[in-house]
Formats: sequence, C-alpha cells, structure tokens
Amino acid sequence: MFGKRWRLFRLLGIPISLDASWLIILALISWSLVNVFRAEIPGRPASEYWIMGVVTALAFFACIVLHELGHAVVARSGGMPIRGITLFLFGGVAELEGEPLSAGTEFRMAIAGPVVSAVLALLFWGLARLGMAQAWAVQSVGVLRYLAWINATVLVFNLIPAFPLDGGRVLRSILWGASGNLRRATRWAAGIGQGFAWLLIAFGIIQFFADNFIGGIWLGLIGLFLKHAAESGYQQVLIREALQGEPVRRFMNPQPVVVPPSLDLRHWVDDYVYRYHRKLFPVASNGHLEGVISTQALAQIPREQWPLHTIAEVMRRDLGPASISPDADALDALSRMQRTGMSRLLVTDGDQLVGIVSLKDLLRFLNQKIELEGLAE
Repeated sequence: MFGKRWRLFRLLGIPISLDASWLIILALISWSLVNVFRAEIPGRPASEYWIMGVVTALAFFACIVLHELGHAVVARSGGMPIRGITLFLFGGVAELEGEPLSAGTEFRMAIAGPVVSAVLALLFWGLARLGMAQAWAVQSVGVLRYLAWINATVLVFNLIPAFPLDGGRVLRSILWGASGNLRRATRWAAGIGQGFAWLLIAFGIIQFFADNFIGGIWLGLIGLFLKHAAESGYQQVLIREALQGEPVRRFMNPQPVVVPPSLDLRHWVDDYVYRYHRKLFPVASNGHLEGVISTQALAQIPREQWPLHTIAEVMRRDLGPASISPDADALDALSRMQRTGMSRLLVTDGDQLVGIVSLKDLLRFLNQKIELEGLAE
C-alpha cells in the first residue's frame, strides 16, 4: 500500500509514520482551505489565509491520528499486535497484524475510531461557540468551526456500512456474530464495500464532466482505493483460513541448493545465480549452516572485483529474520516475508538447515486449496 515513508514518533507505544503521498493531500487541503477562509473572512492578507489553511490541515491530520489511535488501542487491548499508524494520501490507517479474534473485538475496534471523531467534533464545536461568545479572534473561531465540521464529516463517512470503512467493519462484526463465519461475513461486507466504491467512481465521473474536475478525480480515486481495499480485505481472510494451522515443513523444499563459503563471487553468480535464477542462497560447510547470501551483497563490489572476494566475506551471518522453524505456522512465514521483503526463508532446526520455503510455494498451495475446497464461494 505504501511507498517511501518516515517514522515520526511513538504515541502510547504505537509508531506513527508518514507516507510520502501525504504531502500531496496536505498541499491540496491547505490550498482548498485558503479559498474557504478567503470567502468566509474577506479582506485579510494572503499570508494569513495560508497560515490558517496549513494550521487547520495539520490539526485535521492530528485528528486523523487520534481516530486511528482509537482503533489501535482497542485492538491492542483485544490481543491484536499493531505495526503502527501511517498517514497517507487517503487519510490514515492503523496497520493490524491479522484479523480480530472475535466479532466482539471487531465491533469494539471498529466503533472506537468514530467515537473519537464524534468527541473531537463536539469539542471543536464547543470551543468555536465559546470563542464566538468570548469574542476570540475571527481567525481562531474559523479554524475551530472548520475542524468541528471536518471531524463530523469523517464520522458520517466512516459510518457508511461499506467494508473496509469503519461502518463496514461494524457490519461485518454483526454478520460474523450472527453467522459464526468470518469468511462469509467478510464476503458480504466486502461486496457492499465494492458496490459503494463503484457508486463513488460513477459520481466522480459525473462530477468530472459537470466541470468539477478536481472533485470528480478525487471521488474517483477514493472509489478506486476503497474497491481495492475491499477486495484485498477479503483476500486476506481467505489466505488466513487457507494457511493457518499448516506447518512450514509441508511446503518447504527439503533439498535446497547451498553454496560453500569459500566460493568466489564470480563463480557464485555464474554457477548458482544464473543457473537457478534465485536471489538468495544458504551458505553451509560440512552440513553446518553458516549464513545466507543474496544478490544485494554485490551492490557494493565492482564487477571486475567479484573473483577477488569470497562468499564468506559478504554473507550475512545473522539468520534471525531469514530463518523459521519447520513446525512454525505457514501464516507466520508469510507474515515474515511481508515484513522483511524476502521471498524465501531458511527452514532451520537449531544450526541445521532442513529446507527452504518460498513465497511461490505458499501461493501455489493457497491457490490449490481455494480451488479444491471452494473457500472463495
């Protein structure tokens, strides 16, 4: 989902990050607010409108962080690990590791964000009213009034029962509780979510040809994002059901290709990388696993010097992120691949290499199981 992003700080122990795409929406919202405030409070210097616009936009995104923090804190209290919160082009998202453990946990987690937005909307509305009564600066009242309105808008939009919006997750929790089947509940909620996404796309097209170019494009982009998110959410549930409880040893290649640490890099590339078309190889000597080498190790070494260096000089000896137990859950293996960006993991028993499991192996089994057992129906 995300491209380049920066870690900002931790809030209640949860990492807060910023995706590069957020800069686009910050500029767009700030520019829009300049025009809003210019119409509401005429006669002010342009710099004043820009200060109001930027301050309001930053405050709005602080509210988005608090909204997502509501989800994250409740999810964590329900036993769900949280990778962090990221601000990006379409707002913010709390990145959860896996699905809720129960329909009740899902409901509490989903409703927590809208509750936070409702509290913020009431808080800013109250402050705006107080500011008008106390004759505060018109600029401050304008900012507070807008923040009350935008938090109310976020509340209403997120309560639409279209997965993966908060309202869609509330709907899924109700369907899950009633049917006892998370996959079926997700399929129904995701179907509604995709229908709502198509409505947004259609409305965006109408707006575009009605001369509201920016509004039409924006609605279309949001619709496309929601459509993809709904499809992805359902696929994640299918993956979990298919892989959970399956041991890694069932998918691994028990006879992996290994390379000796004394081999020079030129022969490694010619005899192994080009021959087996792989980027990562375990390094072993006399049956003892010593490390792992990937083609990334070549980046800092000029091609003409490859014959002068051995694998032992550039291999990685820390095998923690790249190794997994043969009895580990296949879902854990997939999660580790996603976190590390590795498509292959070493399957180890102590210091012994017993196999290699690849993303291709997991996906092949996943497709077969979905097809044979009709999980997608």
